[in-house]
Amino acid sequence: MKEDILVNDVIQSLPQVLVDGFILGAVYAIVALGYTMVYGILELINFAHGEIFMSGAFIGTAFLFVFSGLGLFHSLPALLILIIVLVLTSVLTGFVGMGIERVAYRPLRKAPKLITLITAIGISFLLQDFVRFITELKRGNYILTGPSLFNTQHSIKTHSILSVFGNAQIKSASIIILVVAVIMMITLDFFINKTKWGMAMRAVAQDRETASLMSVNVNKVISLTFFLGSALGGATGVLFAVQYNTIDPYIGFILGLKAFTAAVLGGIGNIRGAMVGGFVIGILEMFASANLSTLTSGVLGSEYKDVFAFAILIIVLIFKPEGLFGKSVAEKV
Repeated sequence: MKEDILVNDVIQSLPQVLVDGFILGAVYAIVALGYTMVYGILELINFAHGEIFMSGAFIGTAFLFVFSGLGLFHSLPALLILIIVLVLTSVLTGFVGMGIERVAYRPLRKAPKLITLITAIGISFLLQDFVRFITELKRGNYILTGPSLFNTQHSIKTHSILSVFGNAQIKSASIIILVVAVIMMITLDFFINKTKWGMAMRAVAQDRETASLMSVNVNKVISLTFFLGSALGGATGVLFAVQYNTIDPYIGFILGLKAFTAAVLGGIGNIRGAMVGGFVIGILEMFASANLSTLTSGVLGSEYKDVFAFAILIIVLIFKPEGLFGKSVAEKV
């Protein structure tokens, strides 16, 4: 009887878990793209990418405050303002990513990978403290609460279709996140697979030296990769800030690790794999958040949801280190 009640509770919560999981997974997926693009070309884990995401959240929120102070929310649709903020933030964070590559990574391109990894971690801490310093200087507190936008709740009546399921709620901001995330992922996939620059990126990822001999400007391709990954990460930071409304300089650390887990799960270096991995991690995390306490009779609370993401990373690295969509590559000796 007790087991039946547990199963019923899990099934009842499933629609809401899927809705919240897809929203969180969309964030993980786009941030994971930045990791997998850079790794595919440089074989570098850019651990500063989570802080690019965080910087995008702060830059976007600052733009929203400026536009609100100018009274533009009364004269322009909020959705149009959000699109403008997304574009501006994407461009700025894209140039930040290019600057990091030019200053911190390019001089170390022939150095041992451990040195570039330590440099990436150092850049991560530098961005955290820089954003915290600026925020505290301007506002006296490093925790930032943005303007409330797109908070209208919409009901999804799943109970009327199948009585075993409960209903779900979704905010307007969540719908915007899903739509924008899907557009960005489709656009990036098209760019990588159908354009001249995308072909150059794939060529450099496959063999950097040979691509340079075929008149491909490797430095420009790498800069473009950092720009695209950072622009997507910054735009996702804006969407995250609109969805959750409260941000701080440390949101990029754990989220970045989970996005990296998603990239590894999908197959690091594989664009479509990173997308799928992000959604899988998001759904599993929300499932744990909603049902972990019920399934363990209160022994483990929802705060243990983070364990799921990193347990998955360990399992994948042990049993399938190339990821779900990755391919094993024989090392030439």
